[in-house]
Amino acid sequence: MIIDSIDNYKNYENLGIKIALALNHISTSDFETKEPGRYDIDGDDIFVMVNDYNTKRIAECRLEGHRKYIDVQYLVEGSELMGYVPLSGQTITAEYDDERDVTFFEGNPLFVKLDKGMFVIFFPEDLHMPGIGNGDAVRKVVVKVKI
Repeated sequence: MIIDSIDNYKNYENLGIKIALALNHISTSDFETKEPGRYDIDGDDIFVMVNDYNTKRIAECRLEGHRKYIDVQYLVEGSELMGYVPLSGQTITAEYDDERDVTFFEGNPLFVKLDKGMFVIFFPEDLHMPGIGNGDAVRKVVVKVKI
């Protein structure tokens, strides 16, 4: 897991061309005015999901992991807590869904706060629990980067 301000995105260009493209796209796009939905950067290899939602209590959120994609999550508006725990040793609660590229787990994550202008990168070995808060409105962009 990597967490930082989008202002520092160039520090992560050495993580590979796809992640560099994702971070550059985030830093140069106006996501405040885009309609929610999917936007392709490079077809199914790199695409953006613009999401508007209200944060939820921890009890309503689930720990998730992905196999096919790296998540680059960027907070456009609002703030939220995100849970994180390494994949190793965690208990599966819902088997892998290939169509949605997600497995759900139980575990005891650590929590970090993501504020407006911050991003986090979750790799397949990073389980995460997004969207935690007290019902506050959030606009978040998730760039899916195929492995």
